[in-house]
Amino acid sequence: MERMVDDMGDEPSGAVVEIRRAVGDFVHDFKGFQDDMTTKLQQTEERMTMLDRKMTLPARTPLAGAVDGGASHQKAMNAYIRNGDDDGLRGLELESKALSAAVNSDGGYLVDPQTSDRVKSVLNATASIRAIASVVQVEATSYDVLVDHADVGAGWASESNAVGETATPQIDRITIPLHELSALPKASQRLLDDSAFDIEAWLAGRIADKFLRAEASAFIHGDGIDKPKGILAHNMVDNDVWSWSNLGYVPTGVDGEVTADSVVDLVYALGAQYRSNASFVMSSKTAGRVRKLKDLDGRFLWSDGLAHGEPARLMGYPVLVAEDMPDVAMNSYSVAFGDFAAGYTVAERPDLRILRDPFSAKPHVLFYATKRVGGDVSDFAAIKLLKFGTA
Repeated sequence: MERMVDDMGDEPSGAVVEIRRAVGDFVHDFKGFQDDMTTKLQQTEERMTMLDRKMTLPARTPLAGAVDGGASHQKAMNAYIRNGDDDGLRGLELESKALSAAVNSDGGYLVDPQTSDRVKSVLNATASIRAIASVVQVEATSYDVLVDHADVGAGWASESNAVGETATPQIDRITIPLHELSALPKASQRLLDDSAFDIEAWLAGRIADKFLRAEASAFIHGDGIDKPKGILAHNMVDNDVWSWSNLGYVPTGVDGEVTADSVVDLVYALGAQYRSNASFVMSSKTAGRVRKLKDLDGRFLWSDGLAHGEPARLMGYPVLVAEDMPDVAMNSYSVAFGDFAAGYTVAERPDLRILRDPFSAKPHVLFYATKRVGGDVSDFAAIKLLKFGTA
């Protein structure tokens, strides 16, 4: 159009000038509108990004402060262990719905779950009766096991004969009290001040070592006074005259020695209902003798595990090597065989408490760790013993 107008004369007409001015104003206004929209879009995008960040942060109460809820107990416990600062743990106590989650009413603090699980895994993985026994978690001061060790009886009935009464079942209640197990490791304040030192791993290792040795011994020899009652603390009788509340034994027939025939007799002295889940328990020295035994065809009764981590087997049954079992001696009860999941019960509280004491052993700091655990035979028919004697 502009070309047509220019062809008509040397100077553009007023209409052409107005059109040019209108187009220029439109382009200028459009650029301003475009810049304004770009700015608004950027602001909106920034606000959405901030909102997304807020939504991804974990929700927490005002008492939680700037500490992430997932690591708050661990950080607070670490501060308490290193320098005795318990403000973080007290804050967790107030934050928690259950006030006992951080502080023990009797004094001391619950160990953070990570360290507590580490101790528990060590206790479960080591050579102790705990590894094959029944382990239950309780909140009370004792645990009761109800055992029905008699048959109700049965009889055949006919239409013409009267039905007679059958035997009444006998229910025994075995009470397993929980006892306090403690450990008292110590460390210098200089060691605690060293940030490169993994205080939790060190403390967990020391506590686990102490607890493990005390538990393993008590589950075998404990007299039941302020400690669990061990297997060998019960009365033992010849399996031919066995009765409830006693543990039956099979003699080897040779004083202080073991024979292949006596091991076979021990296996079949146990009831068939227990043999499918049975295990042998003995010390290393006893295992050294037993693994030399052969049957009449010259085959060893003992076989090593086929894969890494699998237990050795004796007559096809797994062997737990527990060093607290007595070594071979005259009239010793050095081998136990049975279904320990049915025969022995370990009852424990799930929590582990620790109290920091910087005063009693200066310049060292003591850590008084406690847990409550008990144990006892829960089925006297499920465990048999091998006596290294003639009768």
